[in-house]
Amino acid sequence: MDSVKSLYRNTLKTLFTAIGLLLFIVSSGTLGYMLIEDYRFLDALYMTIITISTVGFSEVVPLSDYGKIFTIFLIVISLGVFGYVLTSITRLIIEGVLHQSFKEYQVRKKIVKLKNHVIVCGYGRNGYQACVELMEHDEKVVIVEKRDHVIERITDIPGMLYVQGDASSEDVLEVAQIRRAKALITALPNDADNIFVVLTAREMNPGMRIISRASNFGSDVKLRRAGATNVIMPDRIGGQRMAKLVAQPDVVEFIEYILLQNTKDVQLLEITCTNMAQSNMNKTARDLKLRELSGANLIGIKTEEGSYIFNPSPDIEISHEDKLFVIGTPTQLGKFEKVLNNGV
Repeated sequence: MDSVKSLYRNTLKTLFTAIGLLLFIVSSGTLGYMLIEDYRFLDALYMTIITISTVGFSEVVPLSDYGKIFTIFLIVISLGVFGYVLTSITRLIIEGVLHQSFKEYQVRKKIVKLKNHVIVCGYGRNGYQACVELMEHDEKVVIVEKRDHVIERITDIPGMLYVQGDASSEDVLEVAQIRRAKALITALPNDADNIFVVLTAREMNPGMRIISRASNFGSDVKLRRAGATNVIMPDRIGGQRMAKLVAQPDVVEFIEYILLQNTKDVQLLEITCTNMAQSNMNKTARDLKLRELSGANLIGIKTEEGSYIFNPSPDIEISHEDKLFVIGTPTQLGKFEKVLNNGV
């Protein structure tokens, strides 16, 4: 954030300096002609403007020797100042430096206010797709990318938040507010770069979820040792999916429809039992009447020990530390949470 403020301030400083120098030359020239040649203010201002702009018009009245010396001095000084002013203003306005600096400043102001957001490192094919999916689920996303041409593409997306820099740098991750982020996805093409990002991120935010891409077999083990919660290998997943589409095509398409669909007709949701009503403690799914009262289906449970129970029996007890996997429409899922947290 400080670096962007500094850039914005330096840009404004350049602009104000250029304008200030121009006003100084004009006012100095006007005052000089009024004192030396006893010109009226308008005549002195006119003489100053035609002198520093080198248009070559004749003097208002013939100059004295002191006036000629002053004019020579004014021309020499103004040539450099006028060139600096024109260059600075042209660069700031025509090239859009001021606009870009202000835009980046506004982006960083929004990032500073974020909490429980997701940081995506690398905006290649995997990073782009991760951002699309996250935004479809209404997650707040900050992209970390160092390539200039990619940043230009990101800035064309309205409302997209980004930080330009090396994702393995602590300073860059601080700007992305990593200490308040709930998850980080590193999708850089190089496994070594991903390992450095994971090590840095895990040290800065020990409790966050870190998901990393891996290209080479064996890198997944190193990434987990570095602190990655999950490691995704696109090539392996792609091969498995192709094989499954041959062996079980309808099953794959059915699962992908639930998980990857753009519509909100049906959702597979993870519901924690942390806020479960006291009256529901240690009751079975049958006792809670979750299916009857909500219409949603309980298809799995993750226990406190980290084990998974698929298609749980209605007689299984649900504890405060469990996580429930429930499928249904948004309305049904809302009713399910209400029954779970408020009691039957």
